[in-house]
Amino acid sequence: MTSRRSWLRNSVLGLAGSTLLTPQRLSALRGHQHRLDGELSGDPDSEKYWALVREHFSFAENLRYFNNGSLGACPTYVVEATNAFRATLDGFPSKYMWGGWQDQKEAVRGKVAAMLHVSPETIALIHNTTEGMNLIASSMDLAAGDEVLLSNHEHTSARIPWKYWQEGKGVVLKTVNLPLIPEGPQEIVEAFRQAITPRTRVISLVHLTNTNGMILPVKAISEMAHAHGILVAVDGAQSMGMINIDLEDLGCDFFTSSSHKWTFSPKGMGVFYAREAAQKHLRPLIVCRGYEDESIRRLENYNTRNLPELLGLGAAMDYRNLIGGEEIERRIYALKAYLREAIAQDERLVLKTPGSDLLSAGIQTVELREHQVGEVKQKLADEFHIDCRPMGSHGLNGLRISLAIYHTKADVDYLVEALRQVLDA
Repeated sequence: MTSRRSWLRNSVLGLAGSTLLTPQRLSALRGHQHRLDGELSGDPDSEKYWALVREHFSFAENLRYFNNGSLGACPTYVVEATNAFRATLDGFPSKYMWGGWQDQKEAVRGKVAAMLHVSPETIALIHNTTEGMNLIASSMDLAAGDEVLLSNHEHTSARIPWKYWQEGKGVVLKTVNLPLIPEGPQEIVEAFRQAITPRTRVISLVHLTNTNGMILPVKAISEMAHAHGILVAVDGAQSMGMINIDLEDLGCDFFTSSSHKWTFSPKGMGVFYAREAAQKHLRPLIVCRGYEDESIRRLENYNTRNLPELLGLGAAMDYRNLIGGEEIERRIYALKAYLREAIAQDERLVLKTPGSDLLSAGIQTVELREHQVGEVKQKLADEFHIDCRPMGSHGLNGLRISLAIYHTKADVDYLVEALRQVLDA
């Protein structure tokens, strides 16, 4: 209860005050805050609780959305807050674009830093993971013959920046092949260990794969890399918001994520982290007045940007804090266990995601035997209004199922029954 009272008092909207939003808009949004506070004061282990959370998301009629790994949705509260900020900006554009919301911007930075257990001076508020990976790859002062290690599960937006910015200089991009279902985290660590040579300068790796939801042991890899003087960059697009992350504990040098996936912020917002000792390596992608700033804010110096979406990220952080990061993670793992148990006895459905909670969480990829995944995906969409992602890389013929806090166990039952009906047809 104390944390919920703090949420009402310290939210981005609370900081806004009547000087930034019209009294009518501020009153309506604060009323929404109080309603959420009342609704989410129940038992987070109850299905009724998560059914209430589901009502905070306004999906299209009849849609069962299992594709959060591609793009998340905003809770209605975040949508309304963002729209209120947008109306305020359009009411006095120059005031709020350049300086009027400075305290609010810093409040958002602080909320993101708190979620990741780091200093605000290590956090830049950018647009998405792709920008963050370009920022890292373009900044590295590498020479011909130097090596960058990337796993075979890297997203194209994490691999192509290295190819574009460094390969033409003669930098070698080495692929580390990972097992699809490793026996344990150490098997992944060992794959990277064997790939390291005296010319290895950077390890760039995904935290949680978008292919089959495998979690990579970033902490152990970072410790090993640093023992060899190697920098570690992490693509956290699928992990941030899904599982609790302590970046100080993980020990990586750089971490970037799109907040419009598992933290449910407005689209086009992202987060960039750079360990203070590693910030010296970074050069901004965009420069304008103020480029001399030595703080991490120099990386987000766009002059004009969509500030309502940035403040909407703050509202998304407030919403997350109201539920609680530990409760969210526990719910994700409960849904994972429920799904895996539901399909375990059906020989036509083969899980291609590691079962251990150390190695996977809210993304589970289910391979289909004797059916083409594209056809099954389309039938699920057309006949059952289910959206999920077909996955064909790495020899998979699977459906990637994203489990999020807006799902109930009844939603999982509906998905599994629909799958069985399609396979029976």
